[in-house]
Amino acid sequence: MSTLTDSLNACEKNCSVFENAIRTLDIPTCSVFLKSGLLAPVTFVETGETLSTKDSETVDQAFSQSVNSSKNKVLTADGVNTSPLKGKRVAVLFSGGPAAGGHNVVVGIKRILGNDNTLLGVKAGPKGLLDGDLFEITNADIAKITNTGGFDYLGSDRTKIKTDEQFAKVKETCVRHNLDAIVVIGGDDSNTNAAILAEKLYSGVKADGSGVQVIGVPKTIDGDLQIGSHLPISFGFDTATKIYAELVGNILQDTPSSRKYWHFIKLMGRSASHVALEVGLQTKPAITLISEEIAQKRLSLSEIVEQISVIIIERAKKGINHGAVLIPEGVIEFIPEMTALIEDLNDKLAHFTRELEGKTISEKRDFVATKLKAEHAQLMASLPDYMEEMLLADRDSHGNLQVSLIPTERLLIDMVGRRIKEKDHSVKFNTQNHFFGYEGRCGAPTLFDAAYTYNLGLTAGSLILTGRTGYIASIANLDKGGTPLALPLTGLLNVERRHGQDEMVIEKALVKTNSPAFQYFDSRRKDWAESDQFASPGPRQLWGPSAKQLPITVALNQGYDGLLFDF
Repeated sequence: MSTLTDSLNACEKNCSVFENAIRTLDIPTCSVFLKSGLLAPVTFVETGETLSTKDSETVDQAFSQSVNSSKNKVLTADGVNTSPLKGKRVAVLFSGGPAAGGHNVVVGIKRILGNDNTLLGVKAGPKGLLDGDLFEITNADIAKITNTGGFDYLGSDRTKIKTDEQFAKVKETCVRHNLDAIVVIGGDDSNTNAAILAEKLYSGVKADGSGVQVIGVPKTIDGDLQIGSHLPISFGFDTATKIYAELVGNILQDTPSSRKYWHFIKLMGRSASHVALEVGLQTKPAITLISEEIAQKRLSLSEIVEQISVIIIERAKKGINHGAVLIPEGVIEFIPEMTALIEDLNDKLAHFTRELEGKTISEKRDFVATKLKAEHAQLMASLPDYMEEMLLADRDSHGNLQVSLIPTERLLIDMVGRRIKEKDHSVKFNTQNHFFGYEGRCGAPTLFDAAYTYNLGLTAGSLILTGRTGYIASIANLDKGGTPLALPLTGLLNVERRHGQDEMVIEKALVKTNSPAFQYFDSRRKDWAESDQFASPGPRQLWGPSAKQLPITVALNQGYDGLLFDF
């Protein structure tokens, strides 16, 4: 066997030259965690700030133990913990969709717990917690996963722990494995679940009457888990948007090269347009749709099509028959007329479940058409067959329309193409369509996400070693050394109507059209539409000139002086 073959064989099982190199990369660490250059857990003190929502009074009653303990006060790191708790048995799990950097949260927790405590991994997310599928995480495991992957080390799922039977199973797992704490790494729904677990497990779990601590960690590539300056961004967002921006930048570089295609690019992010806005700011394409702006201006589908068509025709008059249109994954749910149709459809599909069972799509369409409001039935009939099929498809486990399956980019191409022919037959309109989603969820984390997640893990572990429960870990002041914070989960909860009943949830953070990031975008997009002003940000870097670059939206919205993080 040749030396080259030996080298190639050695690159298998996540041991590429790149992966081996990033495992040894130093991870930027907030100075508060370092004592004489050595890693150390920190203590926390109240900042004097209290978090609340419009429904805090209702939430306080439902989460009396957690609220009595935290008083909904924000905590900040306050120096090294000289007498951390010992003998703790801590379980960590991933919940919901994957995101780059998840492994480094585990690394941070394990390193801050040290050898005086035990870290257990939960396989396959919340379902694994219900099943009691846990194993001990070793230092050798940590060396292998540092700076790598998405959630593949533990796996994840979307199980929501809501019923009395499920809570009983969690308590059984806690008793069987003698758990003292659980860390839930997930998005807004997962951290809502963490808040509920913290209340349910607050006391009376073990034979001595004690409880189990629960700490959350903010994850979602969608970027819709933000709490102002307290939680600037969730992890995974930076990696995903840099990956998408590289791909979009490559496409934009191709458009003036081939000089013949308009690319309609759908980007992941079902409930908010943070991803589309960030990628738009990084790449400066001709057109970027922002769902929240569409909802605010109450633009109809035909008005959106008209706006896109006008830009394409005006560019064509200048001899520019190419460009790109960025489309948020969930935009269809923000168009008022489509929102009303989808709500009516969801109601009818839920109400007539038995009658619709076993029917073909065509039969479903005919049946539902007789039950919808007249204007909704008319709109439904005006859509292409493939759109009707997607709108009638089975909902996800949360009862939501599966927007990732809706070919919005194809719909816009068809409608824009027809409108351009109506307005100007001479315009060349050749198209390509793309959907960038899974490509960005589990890439090797950017340096920011690698550092951010590691420090979130250090924060979560430190909270456990001070006996805290019911908090979500955060790092603020990303441009000035990083400040570890603990935000009371109960201070983030709102009451929303879901599936016909009131539920406590963490509200998704949508793009605000008065935010600095959107305002800057709005000030530049006219120039980007009129002529090629695009930029190619290139590949994400773990070392090099752009390695420490923050998401542009975060830097703008937080009022930072520059684009680089500093810790």
